[in-house]
Amino acid sequence: MSDKPFSDHFSGVATSYAAFRPRYPQALFDWLATLPVRRGAVWDCAAGSGQATVDLAARFERVVATDASAVQLAQAPALANVEYRACPAEASGLPDGFADLVTVAQALHWFDLPRFYAEADRVLVAGGVLAVWTYGPLHVVDEAAEPVMQRCYRDTAGPYWPPERAHVENGYRDLPFPYPEFATPTFDIETRWTLEELTGYVASWSATARCRELTGRDAAAELVAAMADVWPDPARRSPVRWPLTVRAGRKPG
Repeated sequence: MSDKPFSDHFSGVATSYAAFRPRYPQALFDWLATLPVRRGAVWDCAAGSGQATVDLAARFERVVATDASAVQLAQAPALANVEYRACPAEASGLPDGFADLVTVAQALHWFDLPRFYAEADRVLVAGGVLAVWTYGPLHVVDEAAEPVMQRCYRDTAGPYWPPERAHVENGYRDLPFPYPEFATPTFDIETRWTLEELTGYVASWSATARCRELTGRDAAAELVAAMADVWPDPARRSPVRWPLTVRAGRKPG
């Protein structure tokens, strides 16, 4: 087991997380599929409710998706070539040399990194690939709505983000990585959301849950009120985007 205890920030918002967390761009998975020598087995670590698992399963023969939260995994879709396991990132229980690819989507900052990297190295085949990625704050592509969104992120929820959030905001640049890294393409997550979808996403933040717990304030509800003048039509879909940072490298061998 890891010396670093599991901080469960998301089981309490698992339903919102599954419903409103964004899907990653298809181009990311197309690129990842070119990296391993073969498209065999993937360990999707800290899979949550399957935000990356579904697209990995469409490109690889087998995916084992793990998460320390069984509540999160219970929200993930059942797929014929996917097995879900509740376990910590640092102790997967997978056999040596199982995976051609190990992925971590939006979760590396929670791990005991030396122990996780040792586990990933054990689980990867020689020549296998470790790929991790993260996305920072959402941007609404609307001149009036964007400042309101950023005030929600920075001022309302900001004091309640856990310290690890700093790693997300700087794109994991200050985290160590165990293998020589590939040059990575530029990826963005892009979609069009109604105000209900935007505030559903805000409701899935760990900071929103902590703010509500400590103060009784609801950042998502306050965002709805603050957007009233700039987003008056609830059916309107506005473009939203997140810059995505990817780090990937190959195990020697």
